[in-house]
Order: sequence, then structure tokens, then C-alpha cells
Amino acid sequence: MSTPLRTTYPVPVEDLIPAARQLAAELGTVPSRNRIMKEFRIGADKARTVLDALTEPTPPTAPQSTDGPAEPHLHAVPNLDQSAPGPESDGVGGEMPPAPREGASPQVTPHTDPVETAQSIPVEVVPAAVVDEGRPVRSWPVLLLALPAFVAVWSGWVGLGELTGFGVVHPLPGIADGFTINSAITLPIGVETYAAFALRVWLSGRVPAKARRFAKVSALAALGLGALGQVAYHLLEAAGVTQAPWQITTVVACLPVAVLGMGAALAHLIHAPEPTPETIRRPSENGEK
Repeated sequence: MSTPLRTTYPVPVEDLIPAARQLAAELGTVPSRNRIMKEFRIGADKARTVLDALTEPTPPTAPQSTDGPAEPHLHAVPNLDQSAPGPESDGVGGEMPPAPREGASPQVTPHTDPVETAQSIPVEVVPAAVVDEGRPVRSWPVLLLALPAFVAVWSGWVGLGELTGFGVVHPLPGIADGFTINSAITLPIGVETYAAFALRVWLSGRVPAKARRFAKVSALAALGLGALGQVAYHLLEAAGVTQAPWQITTVVACLPVAVLGMGAALAHLIHAPEPTPETIRRPSENGEK
């Protein structure tokens, strides 16, 4: 890759264009404006100017002679229109060129060598279209969406946990007897955090296919369990129930273990290597299946 220009002073556009051309040659395509801004640490206006210079077509240059300026060779071009026979025919099928009028100069065209013309035109790889990535979409509005959802989800899971037997416990007996924690908070932390993590893995597109499939299924399952947990809590609260039925208690009690298992499995699949044709076991020649 090309070495970016590193300086504490603003670099002129004339000095950036050669470096940008070298970067385009290494990439095999014209870089985007954001890539130019990141590579050379310049602003958007200067990056746009450099990008315009890269995408402008280069005019062909005429070959120069070492002996001096070359003059074009001229030759006469007759009128070759043979669509209809005229009165001035040579008797074989072709027409005789019309005689030039008195005082008129013959029609001439510059004579150029096709090989020299082809060699004089510089070859430059220019893509059909330059994709401008533009500014990335900001993700900070997700925080505003998450705040009210966090309050509702947290209170719902904690309330459901207390209805199913979760409550204040002493996690460090004999070490810190005064330290207590409400075990009901493990439900929103475990279920909702795993759902967000699995969604990130599924939509990232940077993990093996098996990990993406597992993340997709488990993320949808975690979101579904979270929705059912919220519905169950509000229904029990509206009905004035102080102790949840055993069916709901059984499902809620198994959630921490299920979240731990899904998280460990997903972490293993993320770091597992992709299978190659050499690692795929094929049937042997003796008919083994």
C-alpha cells in the first residue's frame, strides 16, 4: 500500500494527486472520498477535489519528435460515394473523382500512423462509476430508544423473578456476610444482553456461516422469550397474583442456564475455522457411507 503523506502543515492538492493516483493503482480502482480523507488525513472539500482529478479523463498526447515539432502529413481524399452511377464513370463500376473547381483547394486530411496513435494514448483504469460512501449513519439514536426500553424490560424481569422465587441472596457467605444482591437482576442482564450480542453476530457478516445461523436462531428465540416474560409479568400483576404458577417458574428458573449455554456455544462457533474441501470426509472407494 502507498505511504500516506504525514506532515503537520496542510498538503497542497497538487502534491496529493500523485499520491492518490498511486493509491488507485494499488487498489485497482478509484478510492472513495472517505478513503481519501482517511488515507491522507484531509477534509471533505480537498478530498472531493482530489477525487475529481482522479476521475477526469486524461487527454491523449501526440508523439513528439526529437528533431523538432512534427508536421502532419496531408493527402487528398476523393469522394467515394458509389450509391448511384454518375455520368463520370470509369466503365468498371467505380466513379471517377470529380474534378476540383477552379480556385478551390483539394480536400485533405491529416495522415496519422495507427500504431503511433495507439501508443501515444496513456492507458488509465477508470471504473464506470465511483461510489461515494458519504457520511456513515450515526448510531447514537439507539441510546435514546434503549433508555425507555431498558426501564420497562428491567422492571418487568425483576418483577417476574420475584414472583418466581428470585430475591435477595448472600453470594459471599463467610467472606462478605453483609454483601447482598437481588438474584432477579440476572434475568434482564442475561436474556437481553445475549439477544443483543447474537443480533450483532448475525448481522455483522464477519463470522462463519454456522455461527451466523446459530446466532440468528438464538437471537430470535431470546427476543421471543423476553417478550413472553414481559407479557407474563404484566398479566400476573394485573390479576393480583403474588406467586407465579409452576409452569412459568420452571421456564424462568431455566433461563440463566440456557443463556449461559447459548453464549458459550456461540463464542465457540465464532472462533471455529471454516471447513475446507480437504477437511470434508468423502465416502471411500469401497462404498463406505
